[in-house]
Amino acid sequence: MTQPSMPSTETNALETGSPVADTRGSFRGIFKASALIGSSALIGAVLGAFRAKTLAVLIGPAGIGLMGGFTVILDLAISISQLGLNQSGVRQIAEAAGSGEERRLAVAAYVLRRTTLLSAIVGAIILWASSGAVSKLTFGTKDHADSIALLSVALFLTVVSHAQGALLQATRRTKDVAKLHIYAGLLGTIFVVSIIYFAGVRGIVPSMVAAAIASIVLSWWLSRKVRTVKVVIKAGEAARESALLLQLGLAFLASGLLTTGAAFVVRTFIIRTLGLDAAGIYQAAWTLGGLYVGFVLNALCMDFYPRLVGIINDHRACNATVNEQTIMSFIMAAPGILATITLAPLIIYLFYSAKFVGAVVLLQWICIGMAIRIIFYPVAYIIIASNHQFIYFAVEAAWATMNIVFTWWGLKNFGLEGAGIAFLVTNIFHGLIIYNQARSMTGFQWSAGNLRAGTYFLLACISTFLAQRALPQWPALAFGTCLTLASLWFCTRTMVTLTGTEDRLPGIRKYLHISPKP
Repeated sequence: MTQPSMPSTETNALETGSPVADTRGSFRGIFKASALIGSSALIGAVLGAFRAKTLAVLIGPAGIGLMGGFTVILDLAISISQLGLNQSGVRQIAEAAGSGEERRLAVAAYVLRRTTLLSAIVGAIILWASSGAVSKLTFGTKDHADSIALLSVALFLTVVSHAQGALLQATRRTKDVAKLHIYAGLLGTIFVVSIIYFAGVRGIVPSMVAAAIASIVLSWWLSRKVRTVKVVIKAGEAARESALLLQLGLAFLASGLLTTGAAFVVRTFIIRTLGLDAAGIYQAAWTLGGLYVGFVLNALCMDFYPRLVGIINDHRACNATVNEQTIMSFIMAAPGILATITLAPLIIYLFYSAKFVGAVVLLQWICIGMAIRIIFYPVAYIIIASNHQFIYFAVEAAWATMNIVFTWWGLKNFGLEGAGIAFLVTNIFHGLIIYNQARSMTGFQWSAGNLRAGTYFLLACISTFLAQRALPQWPALAFGTCLTLASLWFCTRTMVTLTGTEDRLPGIRKYLHISPKP
């Protein structure tokens, strides 16, 4: 990656109105939280890679496609059952925690737990009762109705577990969130691989239930550490708090329903038109395309969202925080995305098998789409933290609609590769909508440094992608490797400079071409 003129700490300080020391301290805080959550997500990514490779060998593309179908059914059912309460709960509890009012915090936590428990019970009953219809709609047959009925258990456990995780996130217990991710990922991998090894495709849904059991036990154990004062809550008070949760939660529900529903429709398109093998190839590319980016976004936004809620009404501080988060997104994402595009054939072979070779080009398209998502993701949180429910719903509705329409068009004209093209095009339009909405709400603008960084980031991704398509194998590999290493060097240098840690790393300072502080 060619070295752009990234914002120095002095420039950032001028743009945000904060002293240089404060700006560096802010970046250090972002980096520490990101590193902690990122480490847990990285471990989860490694476990996910092991799980994907093992399952690819055990059950093949058709089995992976079947598992992808069950996964998207569960995700859609969870989105509906949660009613958006987790996301709205994070906002309510973060606000309460920031106010310093212990009773307000206790009430918010209590209401979140109780309303989520009720929604989990109702959601599980509905999925169990409609299992036959869901199987017919997804797979064109009722043969999988019993398996979908069993998914209702995983649904109940997961919804309750997510609520407990939301409590940890809202109170910014970053270490406990990291522990939850690591241990749940480890136990989930052990259960999934073990059960499918012995039972084959018949063990897919039981393994998902076992993983959900591990998750709820761990989340319950860790969330006990969140101490709140004992309160007696009157019915009217509980009703008012529940109404506040549901007001924003329904916007999150609609958004989650649209996003997961779009994923459901896309996979159904592929299963119905190209078959389970093609669905397995798409699932492989989608999993790998989101593996690294998911790690980055989780690392960046787990602490970012509750922090932004506390300053959302201070537009200057809000915009400065989003710009800081954006540059951190570039720094953490660029090397990984470039490496994934460059090494896509090897990654597909290592994580899955030679039977999944059709996923290579699809993975590369998805990576460029993920690069677009990285750029706009922090900006989207302005809409969420501002509590503009209708606007948030409208933006997500636009994404879901465009994704379905472009995927239908892409599959019709380009086959399976068209699904990757559709994902890229959808994210471009979605990102532009997000930016315009954020600008109208808080006057947000990217800093000049972020504009340059984003431009170079995209140019590097596109150049690497085109090289993989146009050049022979070894020259393409050399070109992509050089860009990846250059971006790694530059991002490391920028990270050290922004966090003000150059004097703590004298051994590598000369390799990063950083002059000592005067």
